[in-house]
Amino acid sequence: MGSLYMFVQTILSYQMQPKFHSKQIFWIRLLLLIWCVVSALSMLTCSSILHNGDFGTDTDQKLHWNPEDKGYVLHLITTAAEWSMSFSFLGFYLTYVRDFQKISLRVEANLHGLTLYDTAPSPVANERTPLLSRDF
Repeated sequence: MGSLYMFVQTILSYQMQPKFHSKQIFWIRLLLLIWCVVSALSMLTCSSILHNGDFGTDTDQKLHWNPEDKGYVLHLITTAAEWSMSFSFLGFYLTYVRDFQKISLRVEANLHGLTLYDTAPSPVANERTPLLSRDF
């Protein structure tokens, strides 16, 4: 799902340039998307070879691998590709820092009573619904 999100956002970045951000942001996001796709494909390829190959029956449940185990190299490649894909996600999300610096939010909180047990005026006459039950 993350790769699909990156793909959609990269297309949107292409369509938003140069009005909202530079071409450089688009190219950085595209490179991170390519990095993510290559990592995902190598992870899926090696894990499917490891799962379907003749490397033993416990490769799915195995937690600790030794270098002399069958399929150790494939497991290592799969793990490295998974971490690589995680770093590509992180890098992609960091490209939004400048976009979010252009946005400011303001929140106003109003308390319509002295405590949280007081209720706000109801649109229905004579209706009072407590927020928290006082009967314990």
